[in-house]
Order: sequence, then C-alpha cells, then structure tokens
Amino acid sequence: MKPKKILIVEANNHRRKKLAKHLADLDFAIKEASSLSEANQYLVAPDNFSLLLLSLSRFDELQLKKLRLLKRANPRLGLILLSRLQNPKLALSLLDKGLVDYITSPQNPAAIYSAIKSEFQKRELIKENQLFRRSLDRLHSKQEKNHQRASDLEEIYDATLENLMTALDLRDVETFGHSKTVAKYSLVLAEILGINDKERLDNIKKGALLHDVGKIAIPDSILKKPSSLSPQEWKKIRLHPVLGFGLIRDINLFKEVGNIILYHHERYDGQGYPHQLKGRQSPLEARIFALADALDAITSHRPYRKERSFPEARQEIEDNSGSQFDPEVVKAFCSVSLEMWKKIRLQTTKFLPAFEDFRELLNNSKV
Repeated sequence: MKPKKILIVEANNHRRKKLAKHLADLDFAIKEASSLSEANQYLVAPDNFSLLLLSLSRFDELQLKKLRLLKRANPRLGLILLSRLQNPKLALSLLDKGLVDYITSPQNPAAIYSAIKSEFQKRELIKENQLFRRSLDRLHSKQEKNHQRASDLEEIYDATLENLMTALDLRDVETFGHSKTVAKYSLVLAEILGINDKERLDNIKKGALLHDVGKIAIPDSILKKPSSLSPQEWKKIRLHPVLGFGLIRDINLFKEVGNIILYHHERYDGQGYPHQLKGRQSPLEARIFALADALDAITSHRPYRKERSFPEARQEIEDNSGSQFDPEVVKAFCSVSLEMWKKIRLQTTKFLPAFEDFRELLNNSKV
C-alpha cells in the first residue's frame, strides 16, 4: 500500500521541517511548501494530494479569499487548518462553509494526528460506501440468482458501519470505543428482557453502533470544546439524534436502528429530547440503549470529570429508575453482577489498535 500523501504549507522553515519529519516517521508521504502560492504547483495534478495541512498565524480577508479559491480549484482536497483562532465565530464559519475540514492548534501533535486519521478514514469510508451502494443497486436486479453475493455484501455493510463509528469515535479520544461498548451492553440487556430474535438483536447492535452518527454534522469546535457549552451550542448538540435519523432514513435499515438513533436521549419521565416521549412511548430498544449509554458514560473518563466505579454507576442508575430510566430495564441491569459488566467492557475494548497508536503518539510525540 502506497503511503498517504500530505502537503504541508508552513511559512516557518523550522516548524515546517519538524512537522514534516514527525509525520514522515508515521509513514505518511510528505511534501512541503512555504506558501499557498508555492503549494499550488503541487496541486495542479488531479488528486495528487488528498490532504493539505495549512498553518496560518493570522487570518484576514485576503487569506479567506485564498481559501475560497483553493477549495474551488480542489473541491476534493481535505484541509486541516493549523491555527489558534481566537474568534470562535470565525472558526464556526470556516467549518460550516466547508472551507476547512478541521481546525487544531499547530502545537498539539495528538490533535493533528487525530484529524489526519479521521480525514483519511472518512475518505476511505466514503469510497467504500459508494462502491457498496453501486454493488447493491446491481444486486437488486439479480437478487434471485445471487443470494450468496447478497450475503457477502451484507458482511461488508456491517463492517462499514463499525468502521464508520470507529472513525467518528476517533474525533474524540475521550470517547474512543464507546459505540462498541454500548452495543454489547445493549445486546446483553435485550436478551435479559426476552428479545431473542436474531434479526432484531442484530438491528439493536447496528442502532447502538450508529447512535451518534448525527454528530458527524456537529463542528469539532463544539464537540471537543473543553469548557461549558453555551445555550446555543447545547441547542446544536441536541440536534444530533434528528440529524442522525435524517442521514439513515433513506437507507433500507430496520425500524430498531432508526428508533435508537432518534430516541436514545429520551427519558422515562418525558424530560428528554428531541420529542419528550414519556414511559413506553419511547421504543423498548431506545429505553434499553439509554441505560447502556449511561453505564458506559459514568464509568468512562471525560475531560470534565473522572470515571466512576461500577458500584457508583449502579447506584446512580437505581436512583434514576422511573425518572431517567425504565424500571424494567433497571431491573434487568441489576440482575447481572457488576463483575460481569466489567468483564463485558474489558472484552469489548481490549483490542483497539487505532487508539493504541494514538495513545503512543500522545505519550511520546512533541512538536
């Protein structure tokens, strides 16, 4: 496999060389330019580079114009802006207009690496999805003669879903592996509650993996914000169930998948979102997932708090039975020992190679 090609644009020779060496050591093919004007000569060939790292110490109308021209000339070029923008409105505007794909500090190697991996994985997933959709369309006309091929494509489809959620999880190292963990928790709870139909269980797994797919439309400046969110930012975050449901609505997925994506933030007391469903108005699979999601959130580290123990998680879940959670789902949760829940978590998260690469970069790399 050929190394992925990255073009670095940085006026400071020392910083450019250091960043280039750092990324070359991670097996990327690097080309350097000291300005956008110099970079243009490398961007003439179609798809010569799929990703550009642009370092800007200042940002004015001229730079904005250059970015517009760059994206217009290279619409398929991924662009990671290395800059400490002090104006959050400007950062949101650049992301919303599609002029840049990510914004991160030039002094944060971990964030740079995360953005690069996420961008390349997103591109690979888009290619895979396009290939899959074309193959599926052809398959529909030959369905009776091609049952085995349909089965093979279904496996590719399932793998693509998992890879998509891994790529989304990589946007935030603090929640990496979250989707796979809550998917396993949800399956265990579903079986305890008497759901034993293989197809329905498979749909619950898919819904759990895809529950936060709507966050792909939420800017990193909000999703990764280390401080408290403003009311307007919370309003955008709360859109992600509806956005996610909109993304998968036209795909031929079963109702359990859509139910988890759309209703996983509803509460048993009707105080959730987006539709304030109360009690059993919310589908069972969504009520199951809500508890699974909370269990992983409580026992995982977050930037704004430390992880808590499983006994503390059980106490909080029991305290919120009938308010946040369905009492029957809480009863099912409590019927399993805490040691078993810990074991499920360990078995689900112990093999995460992409995250291990990221953690090693965090510990050993400095720009």
